[in-house]
Amino acid sequence: QVQLVESGGGLVQAGGSLRLSCVASVRTVFSTYAMAWFRQAPGKELESVAAIFSNYTTNYLDSVKGRFTVSRDNAKNTVYLQMNSLKPEDTAVYYCAAGSATVIVRKAPFYWGQGTQVTVSS
Repeated sequence: QVQLVESGGGLVQAGGSLRLSCVASVRTVFSTYAMAWFRQAPGKELESVAAIFSNYTTNYLDSVKGRFTVSRDNAKNTVYLQMNSLKPEDTAVYYCAAGSATVIVRKAPFYWGQGTQVTVSS
C-alpha cells in the first residue's frame, strides 16, 4: 500500500503564498503514480484542485489556474502544490492522493493522505 503525508498548511493572509508537500511511501516506483490534490471546505463538496501524471502532464481546477502550480520530484517521492495569490475561498482541508491516471480523472484515487488545513484570512 501507499502512505501519503501532507505538510505545509497553515494560516496566511489573502494574497500570500503557501507550498504544500506530500511525501509518499511506496513499495513500487513512485514515478508510475498519478498524483493529485483535492480540497474540501466546511459545508462544501470535495473539489479536484490539481493533478500531475506520470508524463508530467498537469490539470487544474479553473478557479486556481494561474495561481497554483503542481509539481513532482520523483527522486524524493514527493508532490508539491505551490499556492500563490491565495484567496479566502481557498480555505479548506487539502488532501494529497495517488492512483492510476484513470482513477485520478474519475476522482476516485486509490490512496489518500489525512489532509492539511489551509486558512486564508481577509
